[in-house]
Amino acid sequence: MTPIFASIGHGLRNVAQFRGRDGGVRFWIYGFFLLTLVIAAMMAVLLPEFARSMERMQAFAAAHPELSTVTSGPGHYSIQIEGYHPELAPNFQAILYGIAAISLAFVILIAAAVTRRLHDRGKSGWWGFMPVPFLAIGLALMPGLFAGFGNPASAPDMGMFALLFLNNMI
Repeated sequence: MTPIFASIGHGLRNVAQFRGRDGGVRFWIYGFFLLTLVIAAMMAVLLPEFARSMERMQAFAAAHPELSTVTSGPGHYSIQIEGYHPELAPNFQAILYGIAAISLAFVILIAAAVTRRLHDRGKSGWWGFMPVPFLAIGLALMPGLFAGFGNPASAPDMGMFALLFLNNMI
């Protein structure tokens, strides 16, 4: 078995094993594997919802040519719609629930590996909890941020955006 598959198998077999040590190579191979899975899962949540939104916009543009401008050319396609039409937007609530579920699964799958890696570095496994509050804050505040986008009556709170951006960077 190659070292890559052995590292991934070790990480998956020891999801609930918080004792022991994991070397850097073993941990990072498993971590990149999980990161690849997370990106694929998030695309599986995002792309269908944005595709449905694009279909709604195309149907609206065909039904209301006076309110829309469709531009296409080599390498680009654009639909501009005048006015406020929230029914055309993606379902951000479904997207956020999907991202929250994926994030929770990632935390569960990586927690033991992070703890073992911290042990290997001579640190307490409790240091692994440090990013969890930032993740929770980001997931809790994100729906409020998206509520203001696209609504001309309420401009998005750019202070909240800056706070969430800083939170996610940390």
